[in-house]
Amino acid sequence: MPWDGDDLAGEMEENLERQHAAAEARANKSPGSAEGRARNAQLESLRLSRSRIMGQLSRATVPAHRTMLERALKAIDDQMIEQQ
Repeated sequence: MPWDGDDLAGEMEENLERQHAAAEARANKSPGSAEGRARNAQLESLRLSRSRIMGQLSRATVPAHRTMLERALKAIDDQMIEQQ
């Protein structure tokens, strides 16, 4: 089957439209207040930190380092509970 630039361009345009629709849906779903947006940003930051620490914990071999990461993970989990 030969390569068809028109088909590729059409697929790219459809993907772009889907991405725009998804972005609009996210924008409409987010709370309108500045406080709500700040809370969501804080939660997202905590989720990213938690993910990073989980990755480090899976690779950590030194017991003291593992203990420190476990404490950090617990602190992040506690903050996430307070935020929600």
